[in-house]
Amino acid sequence: MKKITVAVIGNPNTGKSTLINAIAGTRLQVGNWPGVTVEKKTALLQVEDLTINLVDLPGIYSLSPYTQEEIIARDFLIKEKPDLIIDVVDATNLERNLYLLLQLLELGIPVIMALNIFDEAKKKGYEIDINALENALGIKVVPTIATRGKGIKELLLAVKEVAENKNAYIPRALNYGKEIEEALKNLKIRLEKDYPQVLQRYPSRWLCLSLLEGDEAVLKETGLTHIKNLLEEIRRPLINTFNDDIDVILADARYGIAHGINKEVVRKKEKLEPDFTERVDKIVLNRFLGLPLFLVIMWIVFKIAFDFSGPFCDWVDGVISGEISKWASISLDALHSPEWLKSLIIDGIIGGVGAVLVFVPLIGIFMFMVTFLEGSGYLARAAFVMDRIMHSFGLHGRSFIPLVIGFGCNVPSIYATRVLETERDRKLTALLCPCMSCGARLPVYVLFAGAFFAKYGATVIWSLYILGIITAVVLGIILNKTFYKGMKPVFIMELPPYRMPTFKYLMIYTWEKLKHFLIKAGTFILAFSILVWVLLNIPYGAPKDQTALARIGKVISPVFAPLGFGNWEASSALLTGVVAKEIVVSTMAQIYGIQEEEETQEKTTFGDDIKNILVSFGEAVKDGFSNLFTLKSGVFEAEKENGLKNKLQNAFTPLSAYAFMVFVLLYWPCMVFAFTLKAEFGSWRFLGQALLTYTIVPWLAAFIVYQGGRLLGLG
Repeated sequence: MKKITVAVIGNPNTGKSTLINAIAGTRLQVGNWPGVTVEKKTALLQVEDLTINLVDLPGIYSLSPYTQEEIIARDFLIKEKPDLIIDVVDATNLERNLYLLLQLLELGIPVIMALNIFDEAKKKGYEIDINALENALGIKVVPTIATRGKGIKELLLAVKEVAENKNAYIPRALNYGKEIEEALKNLKIRLEKDYPQVLQRYPSRWLCLSLLEGDEAVLKETGLTHIKNLLEEIRRPLINTFNDDIDVILADARYGIAHGINKEVVRKKEKLEPDFTERVDKIVLNRFLGLPLFLVIMWIVFKIAFDFSGPFCDWVDGVISGEISKWASISLDALHSPEWLKSLIIDGIIGGVGAVLVFVPLIGIFMFMVTFLEGSGYLARAAFVMDRIMHSFGLHGRSFIPLVIGFGCNVPSIYATRVLETERDRKLTALLCPCMSCGARLPVYVLFAGAFFAKYGATVIWSLYILGIITAVVLGIILNKTFYKGMKPVFIMELPPYRMPTFKYLMIYTWEKLKHFLIKAGTFILAFSILVWVLLNIPYGAPKDQTALARIGKVISPVFAPLGFGNWEASSALLTGVVAKEIVVSTMAQIYGIQEEEETQEKTTFGDDIKNILVSFGEAVKDGFSNLFTLKSGVFEAEKENGLKNKLQNAFTPLSAYAFMVFVLLYWPCMVFAFTLKAEFGSWRFLGQALLTYTIVPWLAAFIVYQGGRLLGLG
């Protein structure tokens, strides 16, 4: 059975990720590239008797090694030598996409073009002659519509055909013009004479072009740094002829071929009226309507997510505190387990982790909504809308992309700063990412909003997200005027057309994001729930306010007194929340002891309990849809009688509760974020600066909210 490696590459916004998911589905394995934190996706596929190892390379515009993604992609193609390359090309923007494809052909590896977004090209009036395109490039071209799974079977069959006749599909060299070809010929002759071993290790045409271009990475990799004088000698006639830098000369040659091919194979019908994307963009990108519309859309997302998820959160809570706790208690009694073990499992593990798992439906639905906005093309427009605001602190709209990603999780938002060109932009954006409220903070917000603001829960939580954005703007202006002074950059960004994401696409990406939350619940939150239980039971049997956790909390609680929550319970929860924000809820659940008091329960069989779970789930589905149309308070209304919330109402006032949420919004996201920041920027000093920033900023913000509220008579 034959096995081949296929690399998938393409420009950003060509639908490459959607195509990969359409091909691989649940077989996609996610990891990191060796030595770096860039995400690596692979999958093993079977096409008849052919095994395909599919490797998804980062989205890039060229193989010039300026960004980490470009270095990773080029190193893989040169060093790993895949058997075949699939280049995912945007059919609506063929000419620009051809630049990368021409560079791929220089590698001498068989290439298949996946001409994606083919339906959008037709809607825009483009007619692409596939046969002419294949003849011009000397490769196979397969039209695809990844969002609907069209062309996937044909693409895989093309891979099989090329793999079985590899020699017949070796790319031919496209002529870059007499002068350039002459220079390449002369350089190759000199290399064959003096350095034949180097030519044997690398594709000859790619090597000659890279050396001619003066690629420092290639010079070092090949050990040819000493031939710079020879390269200058070969370049000189080209520079004299074209009167330009050598890299510009070679880029112009590629763009010239791309333009010529595009002109030959693409015909565009006369456009009589603006298409759907252009009509919608007149409203969405309007300088006066754009920002208010963004705020309204985000409020709608919160309202739908919270209203619909309420009954499901209530259902999960009922199952965990009811049937699961009951079964655990019966099992432990049957095993004659000691009381401390029962307490650890039921109060510590089930109570602690369960208090967080209650919010899985909310986080899943929220992620689904955000994924919809991302897949539809709207979030790219949000970056444009925010561009003017970002300029106020020396950044541009592209920096808003990592910040938007931070709404899901702050960790990948740090990775996303790689799209920025300068170290200054990357660091400044990374410092602002924690202001974006991640999904891990949602359980804390919902808990407090349900206890104190049940009727206006969605609006209160929406206000926290807006406050995070405002804080990022203010902090950005301060940092731009002090530690990160810089020129205002120009923002050029490609806007994808509006698309209706498929349900499969939405579910795959929602699951990827939700999976991280569940993994965290099974690792960090489980471990720290056990640790909190231990600290709450040292010494065993003592009142909770005399335990080890209480003593630790009392030491730091005076720091929080001016913020309105100077009690040991809140201080302890915030301390454990440094590891992960969900642990704040888990810690409070154990501190306040939300397990129901012993009461007489109707004896039911295991079968009765399963039936009750299924029936109550059906009611949750009905109530969830009902909430969407009756404007109920959803998750806040459903949970208003929760025991933990009742105890919170005795420990906090509405004002101090809001100040607490503001502190949670802005203080250190989690330990994983710290590790990522250090790994990404390699600087302990920068990590220390970030730690200090997100210790001072949340304290000041919560202080202003609480003390300002008291001055206004809200306390």
